[in-house]
Amino acid sequence: MSPTSIGSSSSSSTGSLNSTKSWIFQGIVAGVAIAAAVGARFYLGRSGKFRSRVVGIIPARYASSRFEGKPLVHILGKPMIQRTWERAKLASTLDHIVVATDNENIAEYCRSFGADVIMTSESCRNGTERCNEALQKLEKKYDVVVNIQGDEPLLEPEIIDGIVKALQTAPDAVFSTAVTSLKPEDAFDPNRVKCVVDNRGYAIYFSRGLIPFNKSGNVNPQFPYLLHLGIQSFDSKFLKIYPELQPTPLQLEEDLEQLKVLENGYKMKVIKVDHEAHGVDTPEDVEKIESLMREKNLS
Repeated sequence: MSPTSIGSSSSSSTGSLNSTKSWIFQGIVAGVAIAAAVGARFYLGRSGKFRSRVVGIIPARYASSRFEGKPLVHILGKPMIQRTWERAKLASTLDHIVVATDNENIAEYCRSFGADVIMTSESCRNGTERCNEALQKLEKKYDVVVNIQGDEPLLEPEIIDGIVKALQTAPDAVFSTAVTSLKPEDAFDPNRVKCVVDNRGYAIYFSRGLIPFNKSGNVNPQFPYLLHLGIQSFDSKFLKIYPELQPTPLQLEEDLEQLKVLENGYKMKVIKVDHEAHGVDTPEDVEKIESLMREKNLS
């Protein structure tokens, strides 16, 4: 046999071996993918009941450092808490909605327009802890808790439905939330929280500063910066664990409770929505909201 034949045979053998390895590798990958899919399907629940029972909770605190009494501030004739409740009622995924507050004036007014109210303690450090306390006091059991921020009265009910469905279809996540495009003028506003996500739609980080931050120190008009919307949903089992987690360095430095979730290694699913964010953080924001509502003929 000639050297050429030997080389050809060897090359053919090597190619066959590589081909075999390739098929083995592809088979392993396929097997892992199938196993993951089957596992996820099993975890997602028998008979499609995984995380099926959903409650929306609107935490409402009177003593806000930036805007005291904010839930009761009137926006075109209605208190903001009522406008938020009315928007939440339009969401199709919520089985029940309650207002969680530590203030009798807020509670009394909410009852007057038909809302269910759970009284919570003044010691709650944030909306998430208030939601957890309210959850423990509810008679029925729920799988998902949606923390509906009461300071964005124009929130679309479709966003509520979106984050609920995102959590229901992500068994490795305990938390879901929504982001939208950040306006350049809000880039350095610390009241507008920014977010970055990975290529699978899971949160990497939240900040009051601009993220990512480039070397020039300026806003890059070509970069799709993301603005975090306050609404978020939790697996109810995780919500019970959350208050027991110690405050974390990043959480304390940024004053953002989402960071405690990430710093403890939990996954957070993020959906991108097309939404004009109009939160009420200061008294000056009320006039902006009212002007916008007049423009859009919203009563």
